[in-house]
Amino acid sequence: MDHEGAAEDSYFDYCPWDFARGASSAQRAAQVERQRGLTATGARLGPRCFVSTAAAVFADVLSLGADSYIAGYAYVTGEVRAGRDCSVNPYATVRGRVTLGDGVRIGAHASLLGFNHGFAPEQPVHRQPLTSKGIVVGDDVWIGSNVVVLDGVTIGDHCVVGAGAVVTKDLAPWTIAAGNPARPLRDRRGPARPSGRGRSDGPGRPGGESELARHVGTGRRSDPDVPHGAGGAGGTRAPTSGAVQGDALEEFAERARAQAAAVLARCWSDETGRYTDRPGVAPTVRAHCDAVEIADLLLGTPPEQLTAVEHAERLRVLQDPVSGLVPELAPGGLPGGSAAPAEDGWIEDGAAEYHVLSVGSALELLGSRFAHPVHVVDRMTAGRLMARLDALPWGTRAWTAGAWVDCWATGAYRNREMRAEASGISGGSDESGALEALFGWLATRMDPWTGMWGTASSPSEGRLQLVNGYYRLTRGSFAQFGLPVPWPERVVDTVLAHARDPRWFAEGRQNACNVLDVAHPLWLAGRQTRHREDEVRAWAGEQLASALRKWHDLAGFGFGPAGEGGSGPGREPGLQGTEMWLAIVWLLADLVGAADRLGYRPRGVHRPEPGGSAVFARPGRRPS
Repeated sequence: MDHEGAAEDSYFDYCPWDFARGASSAQRAAQVERQRGLTATGARLGPRCFVSTAAAVFADVLSLGADSYIAGYAYVTGEVRAGRDCSVNPYATVRGRVTLGDGVRIGAHASLLGFNHGFAPEQPVHRQPLTSKGIVVGDDVWIGSNVVVLDGVTIGDHCVVGAGAVVTKDLAPWTIAAGNPARPLRDRRGPARPSGRGRSDGPGRPGGESELARHVGTGRRSDPDVPHGAGGAGGTRAPTSGAVQGDALEEFAERARAQAAAVLARCWSDETGRYTDRPGVAPTVRAHCDAVEIADLLLGTPPEQLTAVEHAERLRVLQDPVSGLVPELAPGGLPGGSAAPAEDGWIEDGAAEYHVLSVGSALELLGSRFAHPVHVVDRMTAGRLMARLDALPWGTRAWTAGAWVDCWATGAYRNREMRAEASGISGGSDESGALEALFGWLATRMDPWTGMWGTASSPSEGRLQLVNGYYRLTRGSFAQFGLPVPWPERVVDTVLAHARDPRWFAEGRQNACNVLDVAHPLWLAGRQTRHREDEVRAWAGEQLASALRKWHDLAGFGFGPAGEGGSGPGREPGLQGTEMWLAIVWLLADLVGAADRLGYRPRGVHRPEPGGSAVFARPGRRPS
């Protein structure tokens, strides 16, 4: 727009939402220069962002998603990360460690203070150290004028905070809160809505795409002339050459291959004739499977401690012929036993459930199969399966629920393979109809707002259970059977919002499970959509650079932080961490278009392709 009636520069300081349609070419050029200055100091600005020249922006870390803006006279310092369509309105203050989801509105004169002063009595306040727990704000949140949000607070998705409130405690999703201190007044959705069968109460389910689009947005704007950061639309794109996508990937792969034999030998116990995850711990079934996967990936051969036949027999004899599960090893590395079954015939044993995945894949890599069908899966009729799915803890432990689906679906896949081999008919048969019932249940229980099953369980975990459960569920079902996932754009939105949570993804806080459980859904959805592709590539590039630094010479990868009360094997290098991070590196490299530089591709539990008997897959729908 270039005419005499163009708005004055100061107008956009107060009304930045009008910049896209009202700015002159000179004003747009000035905004490009403003953003170029910020990006030169390390800021990352998505397309169609606006940062007022009258705003005081002195952030150590600044990341703005597409279509976000900082209005005039705002004060921004510290580590500030915002998603798409976020606004920091005039005179607002955002300081310390603050993470915003998508569609967050921060009213004029509001203050988000993600840090605090010490105030012990022995010295003046101004001499005491600062602390920072950080503030996390979910998606679709309105923070009214003059609101104050204090350090350590998490505000859930879809909340509204009334003007003048002082938020000192976490707010659950959909809360309308006000007052000093802020107190919940009511649920934004109004009267409670009936939940779907088998679902605990969660966010309201929109009735269709048009309603969803009104709340979430389509991810694009109609005006092509809005200025971008110095890199244009690529301002959020990971580098397409250099350390991550260039020689560093080849160098890493060569280094890992050269050290693979030593990594495996380090974890072999001559005393028990078994593998341990790392020296000094007991042998496990998974450690043996991880060793087989690492050797296949990096060396193209079985681990040198045994022949392929010996490896396969060591694993096959561990399967319980009655249940078809593989229990954990007993003390001394001896085969374990199965627990008693539940009323529906299932046996509750988390380790044995994962071994359906890990042992089945290891045997496949060794050119072998289970000795027996996974009987607990075959015994599950369609009716029993539906009842168990309904009873899974979708509202509180979505990861546990997703992991169960992963195990059951993988057992069904392995049983189909065995029937196919016996009958000579590809895909075998499923007379019970249970597998079809599984996909029918999943198709009718998915939340179209998030694209996922279950709900975020608590502000303290954010979307961790939801996204990690989605990975486990889709890995064993949709991905394994070659089916497209429903609502892939919503999946990308939800996963990217989770991926910005510094509690799980800040440098030094990542573990293999959490990074894998973001990388794979983004990769899987990316087979069907290019939605927010630049942001996906940017996140993958950052995590890839971080992952390559985690390799320990002659020992492999550590799983990652566990800490007090945490889960997983922790930071010490071991077989589980090595197997998972090698797969993660491939997925991240493929997301940035550089996986071919690695010279390997996962073929076991974390393989990108569907299984060989993906009989449900439609022509042309398999991932490439």
